[in-house]
Amino acid sequence: MVQQAALKPDNGSTAAIPTSLTEDGFLGGRVKILQPERGYRAGIDAVFLAATIPMEPGQTAFEAGYGVGVVSLCLAARVAGVHITGVEIAARYSMLAEENIRRNNFTGNIQVITGDVKEAMRKDLTIWPPANSFNHVFANPPFFDENKIKKSPVELRSTARSFGAEDLETWVKVMASMAVPRGTVTLVHRADSLARILAAFTAAKIGGIHVAPLFAREGYPASRVVVQGIKASKAPMQMLRGLVLHDDSNAFTPAAESILRDGVAYALR
Repeated sequence: MVQQAALKPDNGSTAAIPTSLTEDGFLGGRVKILQPERGYRAGIDAVFLAATIPMEPGQTAFEAGYGVGVVSLCLAARVAGVHITGVEIAARYSMLAEENIRRNNFTGNIQVITGDVKEAMRKDLTIWPPANSFNHVFANPPFFDENKIKKSPVELRSTARSFGAEDLETWVKVMASMAVPRGTVTLVHRADSLARILAAFTAAKIGGIHVAPLFAREGYPASRVVVQGIKASKAPMQMLRGLVLHDDSNAFTPAAESILRDGVAYALR
């Protein structure tokens, strides 16, 4: 549902939110997000990912595929004094992301680069931060193989939802390159992609991997996994108990509700 709230342009005047956008609340309304009414829309995966990042005040993070900023804004709302750099390929999402950062009062903590994640390791892009410089790197990447799904007529949704054949491995490689040694690398993805994710983490020399399944309901297979590793670690992998999201009445479980509404951390290690 579209909510007609106020935007605040640089000149200080106010304007109604266009009907092509909605304003959505996260963390019990602590974070307000403008996002397209049609196209890719961030949901609970982003909030769970933000809850798993073991960030401390004063640390730095890099988000690959920033979108409109739900993950980073939820993280900044939970942990004070952090500094986050995001990269987003779609200019429209980048513009919305900048507005969301301003509206949530995090202009001094978060910045967005408009560009392709896969360009991060180039040496000639001066707007990019240097490699090996972030305590934590994370992503909520596109979930679908672009060759196996019908392309969405909404271009932004299609771009956000689909990956090329080698894109997941490339993203993991880039994520590892941006983290400091012993920094964490975390992503949320479909559970049926776990084998591919683990192979990509291993190839990128990410160890100490912890896997947390997310179950829609008790007794159902996991639909999502959060995978977190440590750059240059040689510690063995651990499969965690995971989290059940809904009870028999389709309400969120108390554990899920505390993360989604109260901003409680979901510690994986």
